[in-house]
Amino acid sequence: MDRVTGDGTVGKALEVLDQVAAFGRPVRFSEVLAKSDYPKPTLYRLVQTLTNQKMLSYDPDRQTYAPGLRLVRLAHAAWEQSTLAPIARPHIDALSAAVGETVHLAQMDHAQVLYIDKRNAGQPVQMYSQAGKIGPAYCTGVGKAMLAFCDPAVIEQLIAQQSFHRFTPQTLTTAAALRDELADIRAHGYGFDREEHEPGIICVAMPILSEAGRVLGALSVTSTISRTNLAGLEAYVPILRETAAKIARDAQNWSFPDYDKTEKTGI
Repeated sequence: MDRVTGDGTVGKALEVLDQVAAFGRPVRFSEVLAKSDYPKPTLYRLVQTLTNQKMLSYDPDRQTYAPGLRLVRLAHAAWEQSTLAPIARPHIDALSAAVGETVHLAQMDHAQVLYIDKRNAGQPVQMYSQAGKIGPAYCTGVGKAMLAFCDPAVIEQLIAQQSFHRFTPQTLTTAAALRDELADIRAHGYGFDREEHEPGIICVAMPILSEAGRVLGALSVTSTISRTNLAGLEAYVPILRETAAKIARDAQNWSFPDYDKTEKTGI
């Protein structure tokens, strides 16, 4: 029997797309089936529909499936129309040139962080974050900066959705610890990543807020403990604040998804 979901066939198909993409490589049907909750006939029908619609591509020689080129077109349109990235580009270019360190631009994706743009330091450092990747909100600078300035009722919803997995000895692992951290960020207007997600990686992060105080996204300047320290990164707060204000100003006439409203209404 097919599993019943509130979003019907469309929801099921998107779930399958997520499962295929999560492998990070072309995958055989049997591998998807092994991780799927759907019966084989249901999963096969969904995979075939997605393939027919070019949302998945099929390699007949290797008998594998991968995200299709139609998704690339849709992703590009979403990047252009629904993210801060095009508006922020000249501002993060200028910020990157001024600080010489890695700069991240991010937005919230439900209870997680979506990195939507990045500028590498003059001497790049290998790290998890890349444009298009999803990261945890509770242990990244940009994630905490955005969480801190969401509507109070939304903050509690988002905290409830955090995994609190311990990535490093510095990772916050309880809701209470995260609430304390968010209160400190609200008081100062910016926050830090103190090697909470990756060992040796630190950052200072600033929310990007609309005139009404709505969270549009966040910026961070990221480095390593071998190159600088938190006090050194804190010196970038004025230019981070200025850059965030410029992005917010340029975004004021553009329509972005209202994250607070989406979470509260389910729209």
